[in-house]
Amino acid sequence: MLDYDQEAERYDALRGGEPRAEAAAAAVLGLLPARARTLLDVGCGTGIVTRRLAAARAGLRVTGVDLAPAMLRRAAGRLPGRVVRADSRQLPFADGVFDAVSSVWLLHLVGSPDAARTVVGECARVLRPGGVYVTTVDKGAAHNVGSDIDAVLAARPPSVPPDTRQAVEGYAREHGLVPAGEARFTGHGQGRSPRRAIADLRRGWFMTLPPGTPLADLFAARLAALPEQDRPRPDPVFTLRAFRRT
Repeated sequence: MLDYDQEAERYDALRGGEPRAEAAAAAVLGLLPARARTLLDVGCGTGIVTRRLAAARAGLRVTGVDLAPAMLRRAAGRLPGRVVRADSRQLPFADGVFDAVSSVWLLHLVGSPDAARTVVGECARVLRPGGVYVTTVDKGAAHNVGSDIDAVLAARPPSVPPDTRQAVEGYAREHGLVPAGEARFTGHGQGRSPRRAIADLRRGWFMTLPPGTPLADLFAARLAALPEQDRPRPDPVFTLRAFRRT
């Protein structure tokens, strides 16, 4: 598991920077109702997407929430006075106070289906009736672009991601949320090269390959044997799902 306080300084540069943020924000905004006036961005990270959400639509008041202090400091620089440190499993807001809630690249990180269910429940709780929740699904699967890197990584120990489309739809249904749309966007700048995949492995990106273990070293060696070590493979394409609170 990555340490997001340590990642904060280089987070944006390693993940596509502004082009990726622009694509993500546009996709989220495309799923929000035109009448929405308040948006909570849960897991806002450095605020690089959150800032674009706030700037893109006149009259939309955006609040960001994140747990990692170093990430939140960067977000605060982009959205002064509009970010809050909080755990996504226990949001510090009253019931039904937001017209919309987003959580981009969050549910895959929470560790278990129960934790993801709790996050979705909290997002539903702070939504007003008729409000819309937008979240990424199948985040890990999006990085599998059919490359030679993916062929190597396919042999790593399996895990059950908590953010599959089916699972998230189930969490949503349990909390009174019904499907309300879908969008896809490109993760510009996130196409991995073999050398970058090794660096990600060393930083703890792959949860079933803990850094410093013999198994992680074995996969690093296999990645190092691939050709064109610095050529990025295709960018991932992420999926957003929207749900409306009944």
